Amino acid sequence: MTIFNKEEYTAAIAAWDASSKDYSTIQKLIPPNYVFILSLDQIDWVKRNNKCTDFCSEMGVYKNQLVLILCPLDPSGQKIAVNEYPYSILSVLTTNLTLIETQEYTLVKNAVLSKDLQQVDKTADMYFPVANMPVMEQDKAVAAIELWRDESSTWFYRECDEFKGTRIFKRFYVPAEDLNPSKEGLSYIVCSFGIKFSEIYQRTLVTLIFISFYQDLQNTGSMEVISNTYDWSRPCPPICQL
Repeated sequence: MTIFNKEEYTAAIAAWDASSKDYSTIQKLIPPNYVFILSLDQIDWVKRNNKCTDFCSEMGVYKNQLVLILCPLDPSGQKIAVNEYPYSILSVLTTNLTLIETQEYTLVKNAVLSKDLQQVDKTADMYFPVANMPVMEQDKAVAAIELWRDESSTWFYRECDEFKGTRIFKRFYVPAEDLNPSKEGLSYIVCSFGIKFSEIYQRTLVTLIFISFYQDLQNTGSMEVISNTYDWSRPCPPICQL
């Protein structure tokens, strides 16, 4: 597991803060087809140390590479001071990225027989699934990732040209549930940038999309909705709580 100490953590954050103001530097740091990979060790570290419903993913720069730094939060949402900070380097995918979403439907059929065993009524109702975790629909996830691939360069250029980089994300707040799927056999998590429009802020914002990979992705069990794609990470700025 790759780890920063406190000094390296602080230096990496400061390096991203400086880099995010320069469009040409950002282009070198963030190829649109690169992703972060979180290992099981890193995921378990967050589970052990985080005390909030969210955890924090800080952006940093280390050895001219963009890194995602994992930071635990206390119950009030403030960063917990720790001696080590796991991080993941933005890198190219080595395999295809497969997004899977399985929905289970329940068909309830009723038949009514009279006292002399003749059918007098029958009904059939289809019950649709309801998500019981923050699942992002596959089509929306794919659209957000493709928009990032196609438009991220334009997004960064506008942010640097018009706003001097002040609105570019410094960190993301991510639901801790994204690292704790109820399905067994988690192997690793891929974190991809995505772009989606915010109705509240009336502008496009960058998000992190978490895609879980399992030893047996088809072993779906009895969940109502099974997906390996999760979302709802909140970028800061504009959504800041620290």
